[in-house]
Amino acid sequence: MSNDQTLEDFYTYRYNWIPSSLRKGIGHFNVFHLDDFLGKDPNPIVSFNRRIYFKITLVFGKIRLHFADKSVDVDKQALFFSSPQIPYSCEFIDNNPPGCFCLFTESFFEQFGKLSDYPVFQPGGDRVFNLTDDQAENFLRIFQDMFQEIDSDYAFKYDVLRNLVFDIMHKAMKLQPLRLPKHSTSNGSERISALFMELLERQFPIENSNQRIELRLASEYANRLNIHVNHLNRALKEKVKLSTKEIIAKRVLQEAKLLLRHTNWNISQIGYCLGFEEVSNFSIFFKKHMDISPTHYRKEEII
Repeated sequence: MSNDQTLEDFYTYRYNWIPSSLRKGIGHFNVFHLDDFLGKDPNPIVSFNRRIYFKITLVFGKIRLHFADKSVDVDKQALFFSSPQIPYSCEFIDNNPPGCFCLFTESFFEQFGKLSDYPVFQPGGDRVFNLTDDQAENFLRIFQDMFQEIDSDYAFKYDVLRNLVFDIMHKAMKLQPLRLPKHSTSNGSERISALFMELLERQFPIENSNQRIELRLASEYANRLNIHVNHLNRALKEKVKLSTKEIIAKRVLQEAKLLLRHTNWNISQIGYCLGFEEVSNFSIFFKKHMDISPTHYRKEEII
C-alpha cells in the first residue's frame, strides 16, 4: 500500500469530517492557517506522501522540505507548491511556524486550464520560492483575501478564489521567469518534442501497483507519433539536448525514486510498473544511474 493521501484522508484524519463537495465528486477548494492545522505540539516531520491534490503553502520560519530528488532549506519565509506528481516531507525546525495554505483539486479548475501545465506544479519546475519580507507580505495579503472570500456569501466567490490562486501562481513564476530564446518560433522539432513529452508525462504518476507504463522504448514513442525514431531523436536533441533514450531513462528513474521512498511495494512490483519484465533488469538500470541498488537506496536514511 502506498502513502497516497487523498483529500478525504486529510479531512477524516484532521477533522473527522468530509466536505459535501468531496462526497459529490465535484471540484473542491479550502484554505487554512498553518498553526491551526499543526496544533500546539506539531510533529517535527510531516511524512513523505504523495498528496492526491494540489497545495500552495506560505510559511514563516525555518523548515526543511524534502523531495525525492533534493532537500531545500527555508531560513525565514517561503512559498512552496505541491501536486500529485510532487511528493514531499516537511521538517519543522521552528515550533509552531505561522503561515497558511490552500488546497484544491484539479477539477476545481475545470475549463480554466490544466494545472499540471504550469512549471510550479511540474516535477522539474521551481516549486520552492524563498521570499523577501515585501514578497511575503504580498502573498500573505492574497491568502487573507482567500480567508475573507471563502467565508463570504458572495454567489461567485469560487470564481474569485480561482483568480486568487492564479494570482499566487503567476506572481511566484515571475520571481524566476523562464528564459526563452529571443526569437522563439514554432517548428517541427518543437511540435514533436511537445507531443513526445505529453506522451511521456501522461504515463505518470504511478498511483497503484497494477498500473504499468505502456511506452518504454524510443521506438515505441516514435511509432505512436508515426515518425522514424531517428527523426524523434534529432528533434529532441535540437530542443532538449538529450536523446529520446536519455529523457525516458531520466523520467523513469525519477518515478522509481519516488516509489522506492514513499511506497512499501516490493522491488519487483516497482520494476513491473516501470516497464521492466525482470526485476534484475530494473536493478541493473537503477544501479547504472544511481551507483546503488534499489534495495540499498530504499534503506538509506536520506532525510
